[in-house]
Parts: sequence; structure tokens; C-alpha cells
Amino acid sequence: MRIFKKLWQSQTLSTGLAIFSMLFGAGNLMFPLKLGIIAGTANWCALTGFLITGVLLPVAGLISVLLFDGNYHAFFGRAGKIPGALLTFFCILILGPLIAMPRIVTLSYVMMSQTLPAGVSLTVFTIFFLGITYALTYRQNKIVDILGTVISPILVLCLGIIILKGLLFPAHGATVYSDQLTPLFGHALLYGYNTLDLLGSIFFSAIIVRLLCSSEKSASCHTLALLGLRAGFIGSGLLALVYIGLSYVGVFNGAGLELIGEGHVFSAVAFRVLGFEGAFITSAAVLMACLSTIIALAAVVAEYVQNILADGSISFEWALAFVLGLTALTSHYGLDAILQFSSSIIINGYPLIITLTLCNLAYKLWGVQTVKLPLAVVAIISLAKLLFY
Repeated sequence: MRIFKKLWQSQTLSTGLAIFSMLFGAGNLMFPLKLGIIAGTANWCALTGFLITGVLLPVAGLISVLLFDGNYHAFFGRAGKIPGALLTFFCILILGPLIAMPRIVTLSYVMMSQTLPAGVSLTVFTIFFLGITYALTYRQNKIVDILGTVISPILVLCLGIIILKGLLFPAHGATVYSDQLTPLFGHALLYGYNTLDLLGSIFFSAIIVRLLCSSEKSASCHTLALLGLRAGFIGSGLLALVYIGLSYVGVFNGAGLELIGEGHVFSAVAFRVLGFEGAFITSAAVLMACLSTIIALAAVVAEYVQNILADGSISFEWALAFVLGLTALTSHYGLDAILQFSSSIIINGYPLIITLTLCNLAYKLWGVQTVKLPLAVVAIISLAKLLFY
């Protein structure tokens, strides 16, 4: 009991749980479930592709930025001063009010629609949801504590109940996947892309390093990097376990839901597993998953607005209010419009970030200097695909 208590109270564990909750957002609920429903007996193939882009890439991003002491400006700066600044701005737009944050708001609304009071519109829900986000985010030094000691344990508990119930008491056997495995693997890779967790891990690393610096003031950069790495493996390991569990819940409880929209798939499967009596658990899982990620994203984007775009001329609180206001405007268009709009941007822009991450890892670990040529080649290919396909 003493060992468990010491582990629970350790900085590494709470930071690892915070990393998990930062990365595990709304998309992470629906994508592995949807893959399990589609894949059936071939779920092992789908999981392999999904874990590559949904777990291994974020781990690579986390390690890479930790090796840059949590400085994402230095991370992107290896592409060149202007290209690095543009890439940073592009990523902030994707993670912020253009795609990721309004996607979280609208997806949480769709997922919780069956349990919300009658007459609650998307606009009302957005105001309420972003109001809670502001209240939990404006104190920067408390964000990781809130995520690691409050939100993440509730999220893990709710997901654990759904996964255990869905696997121990399945509604049916696995459906037989009869198509070729190659398209399924590629489909799973794209689902992993769409979680946007690589981008998240790159920017969340700054929060993690700042937390570790404040709690381990006498530690060297090497020690901080090791602490961050251990926490990262805890967070990503838990992420992988939850993905595997959710996907197999989809395999054994998703018959007849193959054509259901991605935004509705978690609620449909969760209600099938827990029944309407478990609506509170389902809603809590959705709310915690969505809140945890949007809090971390809002903090990162607001800090960027405050320090880079406004050059420190406004407070964090005002920058946060500005970011959440823009998010509310974008959320007005609804989930389907945001998913459709974001698809080509993510598919064509993400390879640049992957290339930079791998080049920076090679630079830090083995001294490989090459970075601008691979980025230029990938940029040309992505631009050609965007223009001609």
C-alpha cells in the first residue's frame, strides 16, 4: 500500500497521466472504436496502422522536443527562421481555433446530445463548454495538476468501466473482415493522423518541461529530459492500452454500426455496452476527454498569441478569451463542416511535421544535419497533391 501511495503521489506518474489526458481527446474516443467496428477479425491489422501514427509518432514528437529542452521555437527553427515561423503558425492554427479546438467542442456536443436537456442548441453548449474551459485554464500553473490529479483519473476510470464491460460481456462475436488488408492498414494510418496527437505532443512538451522545471529547480537539463521521457512513456503506454481496449470493444459490440457517423459511434457503442443506466459514465468519459485536451490546447495557443503575436502586450487571460472567442465562431459551422474542411489540410500538411520531427530526432540523437532538403521535397509533393488530385 505504501509503495502504491508513493507511486500515486510521484511527479512522474501525475505528469504521465497529464500527458495522457492532454493527448486523449474527442477524436481518440471515436477513431479506435470505428476501426474495430470496420475491421472485425482483422482488427490486429487496423491496430498496427493506428498505433504507428496514433502513438509512435506522438512519442517521437515528445522525445524530439524534450531534446530541445521543451522549446518548440527551436524545434521548428531548424527549418529556417521564416519557414520555421510559418510552420509554427500553421500548427497553432490547426491545433487552435481553425480545426482541433472547434472539432472538440462540436464533437462533444454530438456525442453528448442524447444526455443533454431538451432544447440545448450547439450555440448554448459551446458557450457553456468554453466557459468551463476558461475557468480551468486561466491559471496556467495549475493546468497540469488539474489534468493529472482530477480529470485524467476520472477519464481512465470511466473508460476502464466501458472497456471491461464491453470485453467481458460482449454483445456478439467479431465480424469477419473479407476485404484486402492493405486498404484497411492505410485507413488506420489516416485515422491515426486525424487524432493530431503528433502536433499536440510537440506543443504540450513545453508545458511538461515548465512543470518539471518548477518542481525540480536544481535538476539539470539531462535529468529533466529523463523525467519527461519517463512520464511520456507512461502517458503513451496508457494511450496505447486504451486504444487497444476501445478497438476490441468496437469489434465485439459494434455489429450494425458500420455506417454510423464517426461523431455518434462512441455514444452508440457505450449505450449498447452500459445501457441507458450508464449514461452518466458515458457522458463523463466524453466530457473529461474533451475538456482535458481543449484545456491543454487553449493554454498553448493563448500563450502563443500572448507572447508571439501580441509580443507580450496583453495578458494570458485576454489572449485565452480571444482564442476561445474565435473557437466559438468556428464551432458555429458544426462537426461535419469542420471534419470536411480539415481533411485535406491534415493529410497534406501533416507529412511536413512528421518529416521535421524525424529529422530533428536524427539530429539530436546521431548528429544528422540534413533537414531543409527533405522538408522541401515533402512540401513540393504535398503541394502537387493538393493542386492536381
